[in-house]
Amino acid sequence: MKVAILDDYFDTLRTLDCIHKLDGHDVTVWTDHVDDLDELSRRLAETEALVLIRERTTISAPLLHRLPKLQLISQRSVFPHIDIEACTELGIVVSSDLHQGSPSYAAAELTWGLVIAGMRQIPQQVASMKSGRWQSGVGHSLRHKTLGIYGYGRIGKVVAEYGRAFGMEVVIWASDESRRRARAEGVEVAESKESFFEQCDVLSLHLRLVDATRGIVSRGDLDRMQPSALLVNTSRAGLIEPGALVGALTAGRPGLAAVDVYESEPLADPDDPLLKLDNVICTPHIGYVSTDEWELQFSDVFDQINAFAAGEPTNVVNPEVLVVGRRV
Repeated sequence: MKVAILDDYFDTLRTLDCIHKLDGHDVTVWTDHVDDLDELSRRLAETEALVLIRERTTISAPLLHRLPKLQLISQRSVFPHIDIEACTELGIVVSSDLHQGSPSYAAAELTWGLVIAGMRQIPQQVASMKSGRWQSGVGHSLRHKTLGIYGYGRIGKVVAEYGRAFGMEVVIWASDESRRRARAEGVEVAESKESFFEQCDVLSLHLRLVDATRGIVSRGDLDRMQPSALLVNTSRAGLIEPGALVGALTAGRPGLAAVDVYESEPLADPDDPLLKLDNVICTPHIGYVSTDEWELQFSDVFDQINAFAAGEPTNVVNPEVLVVGRRV
């Protein structure tokens, strides 16, 4: 099959062991990012199987209608960036392993790295030394502090374990169902959303972005946080009400933030208001970006291509296509 891979910024996939699963296919890798519909249509005109790296490129209906040879989109995890209805209408199979049985440990590890970096002011201290000065301030220890996990899912549970290992008190807030599950597992649940934001020294977001969670963290929620508190977001920027985080950080509640996700990605504008704040650590959406994680993820993605080529597609999220037949 003619396979195209989008948005492999550092040409990483060709260095992985699992790339050999695509031996025998005609593979093209694009290492830049484009949004222009005409350019994407040109690049993908001959593509039969499209590999996506998470949500880096939106696959819209207008684009899909201009790709007459496309038969398969193969990726991993959730797919809000793909017009599934249009794929089904056009007979394009979408395969995506939702890895429901395993968390992204890479994302959990980055979250914890940001917690430590934010509370101990590590980037600021490094910058101070590189500018010819010595210590630039005093941070906070984690032991006996309260770690809040907003969203009691796979990654949130792992981050909670890290917090306990560091001697933190863990409290969660989540949906009704998740709160019931947490209580059954002996995890402390906050009395209310309001008290949750008020009591946490570190508050980490671990929710999926769906219609019900978009903007679920309001400016009012952030205003309840302590001036010494740290907000961490390695999930999705859309969980926070637009403009609320910059406004709250400027006002001093919370006093610190560490974020890996943004409303518009890639974020390459050094004048973006968030990047201008000294009390924010920003990383370029690298939560799931590690060699080990990519070996795991793209092994699945490439297996899906081979299964499709063998006439036995797997992890199909629009199974109606299999009934009406594929477009050829």
